Amino acid sequence: MASYISSNANRFYAELESRYGETPEITAQNRFPAVKLTAKNQLEKADRRDKTGSRTFVGIPAGLRRTTSFDVTTYMTSWGGQSSGPSYGPLFQASMGASPAMYAGGAAAAGSSGTSLVFAAPHGLVAGQGVSCNGEIRFVTAIVSATAVQVNAPFSNGPAAGTEIAPSISYFPATELPSASIFDYWDPSTALQRILCGAAVNRMTVTVNGDFHQFEFEGMAQDLIDSSSFAAGMGQLSSFPVEPVIGAFDYSIVPGNMGEAWLGSTPGQFYTITSGTFQLDNGLDLRSKEFGTNLPRAIAPGPRSVTAAFSLYELDDAATQGLYQAARQQSPVSVMFQLGQQAGQVVGVYMMSVVPVVPEFDDSDNRLQWKFQESKAQGTTDNEIVVAFG
Repeated sequence: MASYISSNANRFYAELESRYGETPEITAQNRFPAVKLTAKNQLEKADRRDKTGSRTFVGIPAGLRRTTSFDVTTYMTSWGGQSSGPSYGPLFQASMGASPAMYAGGAAAAGSSGTSLVFAAPHGLVAGQGVSCNGEIRFVTAIVSATAVQVNAPFSNGPAAGTEIAPSISYFPATELPSASIFDYWDPSTALQRILCGAAVNRMTVTVNGDFHQFEFEGMAQDLIDSSSFAAGMGQLSSFPVEPVIGAFDYSIVPGNMGEAWLGSTPGQFYTITSGTFQLDNGLDLRSKEFGTNLPRAIAPGPRSVTAAFSLYELDDAATQGLYQAARQQSPVSVMFQLGQQAGQVVGVYMMSVVPVVPEFDDSDNRLQWKFQESKAQGTTDNEIVVAFG
């Protein structure tokens, strides 16, 4: 007998597309731990103005343009250091644009101190790339030599000779954006299955200090296809793909209160952060108004906007006062948040130049909070923000 479908009885997968709207093959490794997926597919509204001799609506023709939007939220989970990146990596790449930069790991050598990191072998790193050590992540600000770099903030425990520098993967912005396909498979297998093909991320949000660290991706897709109404050619497929054989899946998630914050023109560690949000907005549009098709043809990103919003308790120390002065003087500061505190479970978000807004004073609680709202990041060319996993 047919029964209701449980809202927990589904699994999500994501993979980049080689061409816009061309649904790729997936494996069990493409599964990611989504909290929810909202997808809406609808026809453009068109008003009939012909006189029919009646006030009755007589319908609209088939073939009108379709618009598809989506919103997917996922928890931050552990990452095993594999070269393929985290399972939700395709969504980060679709948000940022550039192919991720992988550091395979290595060992520290004598001479590391403060914000200087010396490697036992050539590192191959580039400016902005993330490096991870002892459960912390930092970002390269300068290449000193083939075996030495400067990082944006000091490691808590300066790496001694022989200390492992863990693998890391870094996501950078780029002028063009790739598309992805998002798969939504349900139990039982006879239930309706869905695929968002040609998914383009317009807005990526990283939330800090909730119950759990989480990432949100909102955007527009070329189409939402399903196993019930599928016809050959949809998503450039000849048949609706079956779900891969389910493999091992890591459900370990990271508490939202674990991490570090480094702020300021000379970055200092802040322990007073109460909440934070980072948002990347791609100003996205789709080539969807052209003659001869009812589906979008390509992604058309606009000007990128990257903002940081965070709240903290006020202290009378120099670092906190320095943030207020920077806001008043419109002086840029660097902003870096580390999410998580265990090796293999850290994510770093780094903005090298943020002009903070003058904070709002919130005295509704027992302790005064400053709220820095939508402080905008700036850069030169595709370097306003970097996200790295370690």
